Amino acid sequence: MSDFFPDARIPQQKRRYGEGIEQQAEQWLMQQGLQPIERNYGIRAGEIDLIMQQGQVLVFVEVRYRADDQHGSGAESITYQKQRKLRKTAEHYLQKHFANTPPDCRFDVISASGNPVQFEWIENAF
Repeated sequence: MSDFFPDARIPQQKRRYGEGIEQQAEQWLMQQGLQPIERNYGIRAGEIDLIMQQGQVLVFVEVRYRADDQHGSGAESITYQKQRKLRKTAEHYLQKHFANTPPDCRFDVISASGNPVQFEWIENAF
């Protein structure tokens, strides 16, 4: 492959690695007592990595991975614009599945870092 054309496999490898981190985060949250509902719920406005349930509360989870904290934690990378997209996607999910009787819900963040991966769980992050 020429140096002029980037290797198309790199984004695909990153995506697969990210999916693996999300699966590990889901398993870790299940060990903490949450029940999985859906993974990678997406609409044009955005995507929610994990939708889980803790008791009667529906939990929308954003998973962020950083190999190191040189450029901040995964949680610090969630901008106001990203939060807005997550809220809009969650509103769509709630309307589609619960119409006018949505359950209590919250937004959590799983900030993953290192190798082996360590998880920091931020409940009710925004």
